Amino acid sequence: MIENIKTQVCIIGAGPSGLMASIFAARAGASTIVMETNTSLGRKLLLTGGKRCNLTHQIESAHLIHLYDKMGKFLSCCIYEYSPQYIRNFFAQIGLNTTVEEDGCVFPATYKAEDVKNVLIREVQRLKVKFFYDKPVREIVKVAGGFLIKTDKQQFLAEKIIIATGGISWPQTGSTGDGYRFAKNLGHSIVEPRASLVPLVTSEKWTKELAGTSISNVSISANLNRKRIVTHGAIVFTNNGLGGPAAQDMSRYMTDFLPAEEKPLGIALDLVPYLQQEEMEEQIIRFTNENPKKKLENALADFVPKRIASIICSFAGCDDDVPMGQLKKEIRQKIVRLIKALPLSVLRTRPIEEATVTRGGVNLAEINPKTMESKICPGLFFAGEVIDADGPCGGYNLQICWSTGALAGSCAAKK
Repeated sequence: MIENIKTQVCIIGAGPSGLMASIFAARAGASTIVMETNTSLGRKLLLTGGKRCNLTHQIESAHLIHLYDKMGKFLSCCIYEYSPQYIRNFFAQIGLNTTVEEDGCVFPATYKAEDVKNVLIREVQRLKVKFFYDKPVREIVKVAGGFLIKTDKQQFLAEKIIIATGGISWPQTGSTGDGYRFAKNLGHSIVEPRASLVPLVTSEKWTKELAGTSISNVSISANLNRKRIVTHGAIVFTNNGLGGPAAQDMSRYMTDFLPAEEKPLGIALDLVPYLQQEEMEEQIIRFTNENPKKKLENALADFVPKRIASIICSFAGCDDDVPMGQLKKEIRQKIVRLIKALPLSVLRTRPIEEATVTRGGVNLAEINPKTMESKICPGLFFAGEVIDADGPCGGYNLQICWSTGALAGSCAAKK
């Protein structure tokens, strides 16, 4: 015999957005339950920010909305209502202190993602939210008075439902794309999911020689659809391309144009973005005049790691141990140009299973941005990565989860 359980709000998914939705629904007085496929909650949350959990970013809401590009207009309502500062205050109120790094990234003061999870658990327990673990939802049906949520052995009747199942990145955490199926069955269209914030695969094989070599401050530029895109931050060379925050941010813009096996997309690495090309050449000339017998590799050591300098010198047609006094002007200029714009050709991203975030999802045109409620199916709400909204590295994607979850939860609880 199948057990029937009634509730006012049912949330599918106990990730960041689902937890936030459950807290705000319960705070608004609604009886709230959460369905979770895994045997525990917040599994993906524990992996974010290298297990340190980059909660959000210290940034003004208007600037943040701009960084979300075309998705910013949709997100503006929830971001202004539940801003980065609001989220920091929220966590402080439930017992989590945070710290801000020089780049604006906000972390728990302990730098432990587990502490973020623990304070959220304490809050949902205080609010008496009911969790049903290891209960994969098989089907959601719209019925009179709400929704029928079916699992293998139970049925749940909810007045309102919030889909917060995440995307399809990091499927080992339980994000397997079920939310897309539920949304589609309830009348929604799905923007094709793609990998975002993920390493890039290049056609050049020399990156393998540099695998593991990193640079902390690089600019990457590309021309995409007649628009110049520039990202900044650290990079790390991999066996088949480029990783690190700057490359991952670039993947967010390039993924819509990839794969590009027949005609790779070109990018250029500025390995010393803090210097103009003329300034860099002047410094090398000064080094040459003062140290004519010093090797080229020593002159380049102030700009790039030795392994990268060797690659650049070979591209320029010289050895890295040539004395500076013997370096020809045209070779020096070529080396400078390469350091300021080292070309790479991008074929594709790494698989979406390795991506930090899924780009794509439930079509934003079918969701009311003021409430996160479906325009197609009244009583159905969405939160988090399941919708077609994503941001760059730096806590911006968790901010989407917190803001959309809080808005969906509070609005779903309204009679």
